[in-house]
Amino acid sequence: MKKFINDPAHVLAEALRGVAAAHPDLRVDHDNRVIYRSEPTRAGKVALVSGGGSGHEPLHGGFVGIGMLDAACAGEVFTSPTPDQMLAATKAVDSGAGVLLIVKNYTGDVLNFEMAAELAAAEGVRVASIVVNDDVAVEDSTWTAGRRGVGTTVILEKVVGAAAEDGYDLEAVRALAERVNTAGRSMGVALTSGTVPTAGKPTFDLPEDEMEVGVGIHGEPGRHRVPLASAHEIAKMLVDPIVHDYDASGPAIVMLNGLGGTPLIELYLLYGEVAPLLEAAGVSIARNLVGDYITSLDMAGASLTVVKADDELLRLWDAPVSTPGLRWGA
Repeated sequence: MKKFINDPAHVLAEALRGVAAAHPDLRVDHDNRVIYRSEPTRAGKVALVSGGGSGHEPLHGGFVGIGMLDAACAGEVFTSPTPDQMLAATKAVDSGAGVLLIVKNYTGDVLNFEMAAELAAAEGVRVASIVVNDDVAVEDSTWTAGRRGVGTTVILEKVVGAAAEDGYDLEAVRALAERVNTAGRSMGVALTSGTVPTAGKPTFDLPEDEMEVGVGIHGEPGRHRVPLASAHEIAKMLVDPIVHDYDASGPAIVMLNGLGGTPLIELYLLYGEVAPLLEAAGVSIARNLVGDYITSLDMAGASLTVVKADDELLRLWDAPVSTPGLRWGA
């Protein structure tokens, strides 16, 4: 294992020190391992809190800032944050308008966020939740009951974050989050495994001449393993399950996401294959992202996310955002 680390047991704590040093516009609570905006939530604004296991950077801490999240809770690598972390974050960002918890559909995250929501409500905080479950690869997995939450999380945090900045109330923010989640589908493929620092070896064994189709962001198995294929063939493996799962036609926000170990030149090459396949299926790509936005440590691979978008979603997508991971118009 070759990594830029000191002690595998201290990777998260030391990475958070680096976040604080790199981004003075953020505030890091090192005791609770929560990343906040530097300024308190303004009065009357719905606050957004998300989080999850580390190793998926820039998700979630990289999306804290104007136009997106108010706080992100960082668990250990591929491990859910605790209810205490989530409760601390929820209470800290509430300005009286309520808090939306954005949760990816993994059992630990769902249970811990539910507990934190109950504790916060008992202390007088109005809380709503959205569970993102956009992965078309599997219905159930080692980590989930139902579909996994993956790439749509990024687009949801951006769109809903803009709505909160615009003054939408808690119920309107929650309803919008449900719309985005319903409109989104994702599919991924891995060429290699990732390596968890404390494990010191790849999470799973993937022969050099094979790839995992439908892999999860923690290295969970997907639909099947197949022989290594060309980018053109891989593009079809990403597009076909999405357009067969729902009517994807019409305007859409499309994200081709790297899983951590894929060079950007390969992602652009792959996007060049994906885009015409989507257009042939009736998808009009209104906005796009290409790059690393929700990773799996050093896994070589990519995921495709398609979110059907109406005028409201596109307006909110285009609204100013200023975070380490996304920045425009601000």
